[in-house]
Amino acid sequence: MSPTDTVNRRVVLATRPRGLPTPQDFHLDQTVVPTPDEGQLLLRTLYLSLDPYMRNLMDEAGTSYAPPVPVGAPIVGGTVNRVVASRHPHFRDGDLVLGNAGWQDYTLSDGKDLIPLGDMAQPSLALGGLGMPAFTAYVGLLDIGQPKPGETVVVAAATGAVGSVVGQIAKLKGARVIGIAGGADKRRYAVEELGFDLCLDRRDPQLAEHLAAACPDGIDVYFENVGGAVFDAVLPLLNNGARVPVCGVIAHYNEDDAPAGPDRLPKTMSTLLQKRIRMEGFIILDHYGDRFDDFRRDMSEWIAAGRVKLREDVVDGLEHAPNAFIGLLEGRNFGKLVVRVADV
Repeated sequence: MSPTDTVNRRVVLATRPRGLPTPQDFHLDQTVVPTPDEGQLLLRTLYLSLDPYMRNLMDEAGTSYAPPVPVGAPIVGGTVNRVVASRHPHFRDGDLVLGNAGWQDYTLSDGKDLIPLGDMAQPSLALGGLGMPAFTAYVGLLDIGQPKPGETVVVAAATGAVGSVVGQIAKLKGARVIGIAGGADKRRYAVEELGFDLCLDRRDPQLAEHLAAACPDGIDVYFENVGGAVFDAVLPLLNNGARVPVCGVIAHYNEDDAPAGPDRLPKTMSTLLQKRIRMEGFIILDHYGDRFDDFRRDMSEWIAAGRVKLREDVVDGLEHAPNAFIGLLEGRNFGKLVVRVADV
């Protein structure tokens, strides 16, 4: 940090969104860069991760695993940071770390939530292909989905940060993979670059019919990260003993009222019972202690060997985070969405 870097820009929650967030729900303010006390370190944000779960934390009720973001406070989020001033015995000036600085240029840390990254050629991967989204895919698919060779795996948001990795790992395990994504470019990328067997358009009014035709032997694993019309199309096709890992339901994050149409719960519960389906929600924060080392080892090997391909959607400038986040909720991103806040 140069002597002239005294301003800390922060994107704070201006108002709680009703439905899809708007730019007016965010505010870019400025504070003074804090000074670390003994046992603390000052972090400079280099990259900020944008992820769908952040929308839940903008509601007043929050979630069962994280408190809501207070109005006037910076939005939470995973970050890659550079240590610019350390008074902590385990970190030095210049260290690269994975943290949770949120939507701001600078923050103080006591070091407890930091993961050293060493010398990474592409540090932003710590927020995607070697970070939380890919870890979510790894744990959800392998521990809950447990795909077997020859089984059919369906994944929505197939070219997103989680879905793209789910599909590729499923292919590594010998499964047949059907993706669902929005638009011809994403569908083509899923098949030609990621190796999916087929990718359908989530906007297709005949999605249910086309999915049924694509899965003549039913669906053995459905990785749920969307909900809505996609789940409606999947449910009748689930086989006896199917597994459904649930890491998100992005189609419902902006709803203030119950979704239109008939009550889907009785049909869902009957199907789960009659077909002995395992449907399990999971929060990836619960799994870092016992699965993260395995994930980092396996994913690093797969990436190095070219068996897993990654795509980043990089937005330059903290001030552009709100519009990029709104676009994420609308499905405009292509790959893992990150904001480049400062040069490495």
